[in-house]
Amino acid sequence: MCMADPATGFAPILTSRQRRHPVELPGDPTEEELARDWALSAEDREEALRCRGEASRLRFALQLCVVRHYGRFLDDYAGVSARILNFLSRQLDLPPVLAVEPSRREGTHQEHQRRIREYLGLKSFDLATQEQIERWVCGQAAEGLSPGEIFPHAEEALRLWDVILPARSTLERLVASQVARAQEEIFQRLTARLTPECRTDLDSLLEVGGDHPRSALLRLKEYPPEATAATILSYLEQYALLRSLQVERIDVSGLSPELTLQLAALVKRYDAWTLKRFAEPKRHAMLACFLTEAQKTVLDHLAEMHDRLLTKIWGRSQRAFEERHRELRRRAKEGLDQLVAAVEFLLDPCRSRETTLAELCRQVNEEELQAALASCRAFQHLEERGFVDEISSYYSYLRRYFPTLFELPFEAEPGSRSLLEALAIVRRLDRGELGKLPTSAPVDFVPPAWRKFLLRADGLLDRRAWEIALGFALRDALRSGDIYLPESRRHVSFWNLVYDERQWAQERSGAYKQLSLFPEADTVRRKLFQEFDLVARQLDQGLPQNPFVTLRDGELHLKRPDALEVPERIHRLRQTIETRLPRIRIEDLLRDVDKRCGFTQAFRPLPGYESRLENLYPTLLAAITAHATNLGTAAMAQSAEGITLEGLQEVSRWYLREATLKASNTALINYHHQSTLSGVWGSGTVSSSDGQRFGIQKNSLLASFYPRYFGYYDRAVSVYTHISDQFSVFSTRVISCAPREALYVLDGLLENDSVLRLREHSTDTHGYIEDLFGLCYLLGYSFMPRIRDLADQQLYRIDRDAVYPNLAGIFRGGVDVDLIPEQWDQLVRVAASLKNRVCPAHVVVQRLANSSPSDRLAKALTMLGRVVKTIYILKYFNEQDLRHRVQLQLNRGEHRHSLARWIFFADQGEFRTGDYQEIMNKASCLSLVSNAILVWNTLQIARIVETLRQTGTSIADDDLAHVSPLLHRHVIPNGTYHFPRAIEGGNLS
Repeated sequence: MCMADPATGFAPILTSRQRRHPVELPGDPTEEELARDWALSAEDREEALRCRGEASRLRFALQLCVVRHYGRFLDDYAGVSARILNFLSRQLDLPPVLAVEPSRREGTHQEHQRRIREYLGLKSFDLATQEQIERWVCGQAAEGLSPGEIFPHAEEALRLWDVILPARSTLERLVASQVARAQEEIFQRLTARLTPECRTDLDSLLEVGGDHPRSALLRLKEYPPEATAATILSYLEQYALLRSLQVERIDVSGLSPELTLQLAALVKRYDAWTLKRFAEPKRHAMLACFLTEAQKTVLDHLAEMHDRLLTKIWGRSQRAFEERHRELRRRAKEGLDQLVAAVEFLLDPCRSRETTLAELCRQVNEEELQAALASCRAFQHLEERGFVDEISSYYSYLRRYFPTLFELPFEAEPGSRSLLEALAIVRRLDRGELGKLPTSAPVDFVPPAWRKFLLRADGLLDRRAWEIALGFALRDALRSGDIYLPESRRHVSFWNLVYDERQWAQERSGAYKQLSLFPEADTVRRKLFQEFDLVARQLDQGLPQNPFVTLRDGELHLKRPDALEVPERIHRLRQTIETRLPRIRIEDLLRDVDKRCGFTQAFRPLPGYESRLENLYPTLLAAITAHATNLGTAAMAQSAEGITLEGLQEVSRWYLREATLKASNTALINYHHQSTLSGVWGSGTVSSSDGQRFGIQKNSLLASFYPRYFGYYDRAVSVYTHISDQFSVFSTRVISCAPREALYVLDGLLENDSVLRLREHSTDTHGYIEDLFGLCYLLGYSFMPRIRDLADQQLYRIDRDAVYPNLAGIFRGGVDVDLIPEQWDQLVRVAASLKNRVCPAHVVVQRLANSSPSDRLAKALTMLGRVVKTIYILKYFNEQDLRHRVQLQLNRGEHRHSLARWIFFADQGEFRTGDYQEIMNKASCLSLVSNAILVWNTLQIARIVETLRQTGTSIADDDLAHVSPLLHRHVIPNGTYHFPRAIEGGNLS
């Protein structure tokens, strides 16, 4: 646990098991492990044979291998595997043994240690080494690493210095004490930079008073609700508060970004009362780091809320306009029929000109004719400026926050200065420095359809339409990066997101090698031409016999759907395996899987927090289950004996975080990848991603309407997951249903820390844009989406001179290929920045996808994407195996969606919170449980298949590959829960 050690006063780093067993030898090593870790060289054998007696030689050889591999001597011989002992004895020409006893003479033991140190050239852990490792630990602590992260690195450092590792308890105390000392020095240094007034202001954040029933700190921690004018205004007030605190003057230089984020995260988890109890240097340093991050976060939220609100207003205006259009069109048609009849009556040559009008007045009701004329005029007006009027009706509502929003410190890229000029004019108008909107005001950002209505009858510009157009232009410019907020985190200048010029000069040569890209742009151009010509000629020559696609009247038509056909024998195999899977409760499954791979070892609290839970392990499993099933902590506390609500809340707050959940999932993925059966489904090189929509009951900025599944009144969010061809979920992200999923495809691929080496990736249509083809090409991924209406996709020709007789007419667009070599180095610069996680991928993708037509880098990426997309579609038409792989992988994602619905059962599978972090915890726990079920099912399926094969049943691996290991009806996620206090092996004490 993380309770402070009474002897040292520091929170323990190691579990009790890790202390009891500083060297854990494999119980049943494989032949590969024996050859790698326990093989003796000729020199090793000669050194061991110098010992007198067979047992002494075996002990010497064993300790030699242990020190070489683990860095320290073995204290207890009792747990050494007989396989290891006999592998060593066979190399020494010794007889077989069942076990080895320790030496009865202490002198012999010490002599062996001395000889091994000399033979391997190792030094003892002396005072000089201790001082050296203390300085090293302090440096690591300054980078923001926790004691738990530093400890294994400290062992590695000592081994690199050829030092025999000291006792684990010794190193544990050293790391804990030095980290505490380093943190105290950081707190003192940072606090010393704060003025007395600043420290007083920081403490005032913890107080409750004034017009708010909650502290300012609590308000700064909250995730925004739905975007409204009032919500945006409240966040603008938060930004004003941060400005009044002069956050920009807080000096955190010398602190690593990781440590700054870590201290800010601690503040988010502590309440105001607890923070008040901290010593002043620690409290002030933590609050200072929190405020520097909070200012960035608030600006990001403001940009996002402005975007969401204007997008919502645009949609509402569009729907209102269309509804009004349908109504007036019907009335105008009726009125038009009357007017046409009247005109025809007047123009009838058979009627007398002198009496025609009088006869018309007798036959037609004048009021009806006037109404018909009014209906036609109203419809004409609606078609001309109806949408502008609809959206202008929101002007007074938007003016509630526009003046304050427009005061934010925006900056512009070259070419977007007119927006800054327009913002300056609005500011002067709002301050009363200008009485009216000048006719010289910029209007280039106003949509062309609106411009003819800007000039009023009195010769002045219509401020309502102009200012609303400015609000939308600001939204679009923030998306593209033409306008940016330098103090924000994600809406900074594009070139501040990626490697800057100095960094790129240092990284350039290594980046080309890392990405396996040609530095010569002409070579890249030639390779693209060659690949395009090859696949185009293959399709052209095989088109008459192609079973999937044909060409009629110059247009492509699919002969058959590209869905997979599953034979009856596979259905029977699925049913057999499903019925043979034993029923198991979810908590028992988690405990069993943890005994095998120890995924709970990844759950460590943030550095600086000390838990006092006595039943940490069962509470951790209960918290994971509570979030994964959507049961919640309150209901779980009532459904599980010995589990308290306070304990569940503590674990949820301090142990379940993005980093720990990701590390735990990685442990499950890696364990599953090593299993024999996982290779039946795939090699771990193919993946797919898809969003699964869940209802949300609370107000949240994330939530949006999704009429297709939730109607026009219920909101939803999307849980976007990446799944490998081995069915493991390696990335989970909660996103809004509003933007395209394509923005988030690369995040999951680039943030993968597991043993999976992904090369191919598939999505559905919502996960594809042309730019993504280009970025995947640069990053070394084959992007293979399943595109709806594939035959209608626009294909691009890159060589105008090439002739493909059977494909005439299908290439409907051209590509400016020359742009690619022109911008090649900058394209690789962006790709290298993404590869090395310099910036979030979805932010860069959104910027490039929304860039203005004048942005040559974005245009070059689009051209590259169009070439790669066309090559892919031509291959898809021609290669049945490619179509099969795409469909098979996407089907795996559907199996995972089904499992998620089964596990996430409580509250009808809807999120009850609007907080982003809480939703992410639930979604990540759901992925963790999904991977645990995958591991357990894989082991059970292997047993079932082995039994069937032993009875003479022939089961081909190709058939087994179509049986999902995510079968789930045998898993019981509800009911009364019984969590164990510990597991055999004790992964958590």
